[in-house]
Amino acid sequence: MPIAEFKNVHFRYPEGTRVFAGLDFSLERGEKVSLAGPNGSGKTTFFLILLGLLKAEAGHVVLWDRVMRAEADFREARKKIGFLFQDPDDQVFSPSVEEDVAFGPLNLGMGAHEARHTAEDAMRLLGILDLRERVPSKLSWGQKKLVALAGVLAMNPELLILDEPTAGVDDAHREVITRWLRETPQTCLIASHDAGLLADVAGRTHRLDG
Repeated sequence: MPIAEFKNVHFRYPEGTRVFAGLDFSLERGEKVSLAGPNGSGKTTFFLILLGLLKAEAGHVVLWDRVMRAEADFREARKKIGFLFQDPDDQVFSPSVEEDVAFGPLNLGMGAHEARHTAEDAMRLLGILDLRERVPSKLSWGQKKLVALAGVLAMNPELLILDEPTAGVDDAHREVITRWLRETPQTCLIASHDAGLLADVAGRTHRLDG
């Protein structure tokens, strides 16, 4: 059973720009799939439709074998989806790294003690446990990317969406992200211009022509 499907999806923006005309897509559990295409081809729009933040004008979005018909359907599905923003400053906002990584689990209703341990596990996984008391705004771009990723992983998503996960990071932090992506069994949907990253971690590429 696919985790996510687009069935004959059509979308255009209100000013008339056509993005998709009959898009079909399927993502199986455990797959790591990359979205390829030039700027403006619709990668971010694809993500927003998948998350229910934009509404397709025709066709169906299917998540976990359920057709998404209303916002309530998407709201329930989003609890199983982790989204890593391209810009970590859009995602990292708490007074300390530990609080930031624990924010998602707490928001999902986890108790404070369990959320703290879940955050520790996520930070340890990415090698940033030593940053736990640091102020996120004072970190480097690459460190903030890892904090944002740890915050997503702490929510234990079944589907992970990554928008340009290595954009702007130095070689050391890129290697941490690449190694984690290579080793994780999580289902991942990745948009990136980093051809080396995609060649290393993606099992399949879905091209958007714009």
